[in-house]
Amino acid sequence: MASTRTQVEAPGTGPDDRTPPDGAGALLRRSVRRQARRLVPGYSLLVVWQLCETLVPVVIGLVVDQAVDGGTLGDLAWTLGVLVALFLVLSNGYRYGARFIVRGIQTEAHLLRGEVSAHVLHPRGARTDRLAGETLSIATSDAELVPSVLHQLGYALASLVAVVATAVYVLSVDVVLGLVILLGVPGVLLVIQALAPLVARRTRRQQESTASASGVAADVLTGLRPLKGIGGEDVALGRYRSASRQASSDTIAVARSWGYLAGLTTALSGILLAVVAVVAGERALDGTIGLGQLIALVGLTQFLAEPIRGLGDVSAQFAASRASAGRIVEFLNTPRVLAPGGRGPSEDRPGLVLESAVVGPLRGVDLRTSADELVAVSIDDPAVSDTLMAVLTGEVTLTSGRARLGDVDLHELSVEGRRLHLLVASHHSGVFEGTLRSTVDPGGERTDADLAPALAASAADDVVRLHPDGLDRAVRAAGSSLSGGQRQRLTLARALATDRPVLVLQDPTSAVDAVTEQNIARGVRRLRRGRTTLVITSSPALLQHADRVVVVRDGRVVAEGTHADLVRDPTYRAAVDR
Repeated sequence: MASTRTQVEAPGTGPDDRTPPDGAGALLRRSVRRQARRLVPGYSLLVVWQLCETLVPVVIGLVVDQAVDGGTLGDLAWTLGVLVALFLVLSNGYRYGARFIVRGIQTEAHLLRGEVSAHVLHPRGARTDRLAGETLSIATSDAELVPSVLHQLGYALASLVAVVATAVYVLSVDVVLGLVILLGVPGVLLVIQALAPLVARRTRRQQESTASASGVAADVLTGLRPLKGIGGEDVALGRYRSASRQASSDTIAVARSWGYLAGLTTALSGILLAVVAVVAGERALDGTIGLGQLIALVGLTQFLAEPIRGLGDVSAQFAASRASAGRIVEFLNTPRVLAPGGRGPSEDRPGLVLESAVVGPLRGVDLRTSADELVAVSIDDPAVSDTLMAVLTGEVTLTSGRARLGDVDLHELSVEGRRLHLLVASHHSGVFEGTLRSTVDPGGERTDADLAPALAASAADDVVRLHPDGLDRAVRAAGSSLSGGQRQRLTLARALATDRPVLVLQDPTSAVDAVTEQNIARGVRRLRRGRTTLVITSSPALLQHADRVVVVRDGRVVAEGTHADLVRDPTYRAAVDR
């Protein structure tokens, strides 16, 4: 997206330039540290909640022993008062503890979404081969899943305290019963953990396949109109169907794994608690423990099922968060597209120069522009065109030779220097959701009068006049409410409106008719007077209005001159005539 803003942070100083965590574990630990001021009170209140839950059957047993079984009305009143107070504390403990933790989870998810977005939107770009939908999945579902570890840790801590408190009480009542719990719970958890790696593996696979399906869906929707034009809907549908089927299969596999884990946890904890209940019943029958203590022990055995289940699930839940954390870390550690260069050209109107440029299909290209010149480049191979654009945008570094803007090599050019002097607009520049105005002027820095020349030169003023809302006409995501030619004219208007000293355009008229193409050629020539413009094109209209045409064949410059002179060459004429 083009912008004339020049007040940008120096590379290496912005918040998204801080070194990202080097692993999933480091990211999870950082999440805990960042939300510590919310987690400490939240975890404390969760522990209080679980302790109170543990004490409920104990207090009920106390009511039976102290008040019901031979006690006075006063005994009944104070014990019931204790029970009521216990419920008040536990309900508010969970309520406010959960509020602290949920606030921490949502805050951390927001911070992670911001980091992913900042990495993508950084002035130097992010080099990644992930589809747009996959990146969106990282910024949404993964960013939501990572901080869920904050709840997992809190619930695990509270459950552990509840189990220990239960064991302490039971030990005070009967040593054998206490040992059964102290030894049985860890044994149950160890057996349960045998399934945790299976859940973790399937969860990671499901996250990847879901992200891939999202990426394919976004990719198909973005190119739906061109696909319909070439009759490629069935191929695209088959591709998405395959990705969706894999995601569905992996999701079912994860659900099945969680079912196995839940079943095993319920079975083993049920066996353990049954043993505790049987032993407690035998102790009550032989008079070793009282009626109230029996009631307390039975209540505790029922209560223990939930903490044991929570402790059994925590490792699998943690694995899911860790898998998402790994995907975020991998993305945040993708390299920048542009080098961190630190200076700009010393000239106000620098020229763009390539000297024996060699990389990929470029085989020693020499190219030079000067101020107040419109240079057209005729290239026979799209791969050569794309590589040349990648060199000029800084995405690709030359194997040999030089590419410079004025007296500064492009790989040494600072972000601010690039924004002040150079704009490279490829043929697939995006159109975003918003309005025609925000499409042409993303920064909202120009008046209608300021935009009028660029709109006229790009023939986009027709698009504005076609709708009663004019520049405030709504534009759907990816410009899907516009035709291909309209999108191309608007992105050209956006590039022209920046008024950079040096402008590079790639096939800016490939989607418009011949009459519009002529109007655009004249408009660009007129508007860019006094500026340097390099146009990669095979359009006869643009070639005709260029001061100079450079012909590139097989990655080399083979001819140079005006269109009128070059058109006498049959090879050139065959390449550009249409």
